Amino acid sequence: MIESQSGSKSTNLSDTRFYKKQRRIALRLCGIIDPEQIDEYIGYDGYEALGRALTEMKPCDVIDILKKSGLRGRGGAGFPTGLKWEFAAKAAGEQKYVCCNADEGDPGAFMDRSILEGDPHSVIEAMTIAAYAIGADQGYIYVRAEYPLAVKRLEIAIGKAKEYGLLGENIFDSGFNFNLEIRLGAGAFVCGEETALMTSIEGNRGEPRPRPPFPAVKGLFKSPTVLNNVETYANIPQIIKNGPEWFASMGTETSKGTKVFALGGNVTNVGLVEVPMGTTLREIVDEIGGGVPGGKKFKAAQTGGPSGGCIPSKHFDVPIDYEQLAAIGSMMGSGGLIVMDEDSCMVDIAKYFLGFTVEESCGKCNPCRIGTKRLCEMLEKITSGKGEDDDIEKLESLCRHIMSSSLCALGQTAPNPVISTLTFFKDEYIAHIKDKKCPAGVCKDLLSYTINEKCIGCTICAKNCPADAITGAVKTMHKIDQSKCIKCNVCFEKCKFGAIDKG
Repeated sequence: MIESQSGSKSTNLSDTRFYKKQRRIALRLCGIIDPEQIDEYIGYDGYEALGRALTEMKPCDVIDILKKSGLRGRGGAGFPTGLKWEFAAKAAGEQKYVCCNADEGDPGAFMDRSILEGDPHSVIEAMTIAAYAIGADQGYIYVRAEYPLAVKRLEIAIGKAKEYGLLGENIFDSGFNFNLEIRLGAGAFVCGEETALMTSIEGNRGEPRPRPPFPAVKGLFKSPTVLNNVETYANIPQIIKNGPEWFASMGTETSKGTKVFALGGNVTNVGLVEVPMGTTLREIVDEIGGGVPGGKKFKAAQTGGPSGGCIPSKHFDVPIDYEQLAAIGSMMGSGGLIVMDEDSCMVDIAKYFLGFTVEESCGKCNPCRIGTKRLCEMLEKITSGKGEDDDIEKLESLCRHIMSSSLCALGQTAPNPVISTLTFFKDEYIAHIKDKKCPAGVCKDLLSYTINEKCIGCTICAKNCPADAITGAVKTMHKIDQSKCIKCNVCFEKCKFGAIDKG
């Protein structure tokens, strides 16, 4: 608590409810420095890690530090970063590349954008360190064109780094050269997949390639390539500067350090949250996020975006790390965390995420192009009241086929929202199929509105009904003509007496 000369008191930002449990590494300087002023970044020890790597370490020493730190990729599956760099360093090839995946496509995710807009030099410094470690002299940052401010600040940062001799020829008089360029993506979700991203950088249609060979052996332009996402890179200068033991002291035994989440949905405090691995979902939602607003109950949280899964309330105290999330049918992904309250329909949620995947499929392989479309059609049938008794079995079977036979991770993980909601909320699927009811009152085709005895004949519902489906005289109980009702929910929202039943 800080007291001013006038006697007024203010709380230090780090002591507020939202920040108290956070530990900021990747977001360390976001909102602290002017991202367009390289001197401010340098004032916070910026480029010290690069200088130390180039003048005091061998490339293998840098890789060894990354391996000891336990840093895992923050963009999806969590592959060990040091191990990936080691593979690329040992791969044969005269030309090698370093790439950054800033093609952030998950609904509700804005972690990478915030780092690029708030601290672009941390990514540039880390990519230069990576280039030194594997023997590369060229790098590319693949960023969404929909992030114009991030692109602008990256361009400024790259220009200033070159001006200061921190990019280009003979960096720190070490004889090491590294150049960095920006490539703009056109908003295709599939280009977040590493091989599709590299194909796009090469100037071709962004479609995935079969693996193996993996990019560390044969990646961009068929050369050994390291590809990490923005958040992964943002951790690296601090690991080099503070040592691997410092980073490994945070998190869990198998998931070290911190993780940035884009907390959104039905939660009081939304925004970017960076917490040590192993922090529970309850701590993030209730203690940092301020809980579910309006006195509603927490129902589930979707992690990992369209490729992830729903975590139900019975797992509210699960420590969030790579293994724990995988064990309950979800995944870390890039870090989207969308909270849902008791009014959410989990069948509709699965349909929403699957619909997104259908639209974003590149169409290269049949299981993803056709399979996800059929899966989405089945969910549409169920939510429209046309579900049949064997639909659940068909859903499960189709999910297994898509996961086992799709070409890339987009298709292989597309069924996850369906599988996780079937696992934890199968009763809702049954209610939609057998009872033709949506327990949450979300699916429009399964709703019916009726007026109960609480009606005092105020006529508010009738006056606001856009379909003229409500009739009745003043001070008499009204009625709803079901043949005219368009289920717009206006009567339910306008009634002040609880006289409208929805179900």
